[in-house]
Formats: sequence, C-alpha cells, structure tokens
Amino acid sequence: FTVAFIDIIGRFWIQLMGFTMMTIFMLAIAIPYDYLVKPGHHTGFVVLYGLTFFFANFGPNSTTFIVPAEIFPARLRSTCHGISAATGKAGAIIGAFGFLYASQDQKKPETGYSRGIGMRNALFVLAGTNFLGLLFSLLVPESKGKSLEELSKENVGDDDTIAPTGV
Repeated sequence: FTVAFIDIIGRFWIQLMGFTMMTIFMLAIAIPYDYLVKPGHHTGFVVLYGLTFFFANFGPNSTTFIVPAEIFPARLRSTCHGISAATGKAGAIIGAFGFLYASQDQKKPETGYSRGIGMRNALFVLAGTNFLGLLFSLLVPESKGKSLEELSKENVGDDDTIAPTGV
C-alpha cells in the first residue's frame, strides 16, 4: 500500500495517518480490553490488532525510513540516515523489552518478571507514544514531488536553477 500511494498521498500524510490510526486502534483495544480478552470476543481483538499493524506498516514503518533519505542535506544524508536508522532500532529494542516488562500483571507477574503496570495500561502507554509520534510528525517536511537537490537547497541559485557544484 505504501509503495502504491506514497507519491499520491505523500510521505507526511501517510505518516500522520499511520500514527493517528495506530493511536485510535490502541485506544480501541485498551478501553474495552477486559471485554475483548474474554472467550468468544477474541475476533474483535484480532481485527483491531491487525488494523493497528496495517497502519504501522502503511505509515511510520515505511515513512521513517524513506523521509530521512530525502530530507537531510546531501553532504550529511548518509550519516544522518544511519543515525536515524540506529536510533529507530534502539527505540524498537527498548520498546519491545519495555513492553514485555511493563505489561506484566500488577498482582501476579509471570515467573522471573517483576510486577508491571498490566496489559491494559501498557496499551494506553502505547497509544500515548503513538500520539507523541503524531505530534513530532508535524515537524517533518513533505518531500513528495521534490528532487533531492531541491530539498537540500545546496545547489540552487537565486533564479532557482541548479548551479554547478562548488559555486
């Protein structure tokens, strides 16, 4: 979906939509969590969880890799893209392990784990994190339809023509 729509909708809007829908679906799971995990109600949980992952992939999972490759200045692009990727992977590791520990039951955690805030509260934290991602996405410029030279503004002269390198 991202490949088909990225140049139609734009990176900025796909990322905003992804974070918005992930926030909504995390809340849709967290608010009625006790109901959704009861036998006979798992279908709603699975559908909401599946939609959350769809919008994670048709959203920030794609755009947070594409946008850094386009918006950083040409001289620093590969270095900054690498730093962005490393930071994202570090965040994913912290999130995965943090969620595992945070989601532990408040009264009776699994063997070997300390008490956490519980699954429902962990889902609220994830919804809040998605909302923060939405807010920070507002700071990201749209790169749809612009060349890399145009985005970096390093080789553009006063008359908007591309100047030779070194000028």
